[in-house]
Amino acid sequence: MLSLFLLVPAGLAASPLSGQLSDPKLLGSSTFRFLGLPVYDAKLYTPGGAPFSWKEDFGLQLTYRKNLAQKALVKSTLDEMARQGNLAPTQAQLATCFQGVSKGDSYLAISEGPNKVGFWRNGTQTCTLTNNGIKRSFMSIFLGNNTRSASFTRQLKGQ
Repeated sequence: MLSLFLLVPAGLAASPLSGQLSDPKLLGSSTFRFLGLPVYDAKLYTPGGAPFSWKEDFGLQLTYRKNLAQKALVKSTLDEMARQGNLAPTQAQLATCFQGVSKGDSYLAISEGPNKVGFWRNGTQTCTLTNNGIKRSFMSIFLGNNTRSASFTRQLKGQ
């Protein structure tokens, strides 16, 4: 049993990823910067480390490098979804999902089909958004064709 535990990557054994995705493996990682300053480190997990596909479920983890208030997280998420022309949940819905973060806090978003995304903050589930196309609408902020940083997105997708 101990040898089985040692085969699981650190932090993944107790993670919601292992309960939500089939054989989650890290595909890529990157650091998002704003005006040259690091804001968060991102990791993309896919089943078995398969190449990224919108047709498959995946998990995206953001670990923050700075403190951000809840209002800033919600507003920036809504602004980015609008900038990309994507349908967005309401401000009230996002406020149930996102709390303010301190340096080192993590959020994990795991898709469940095209219309459902679950959110965990530091390993505790905060909400599940169920909207038509929410997976692509929300995750496009990080993985779409019109992100704020093409190099960030390529690294995250392991390209």
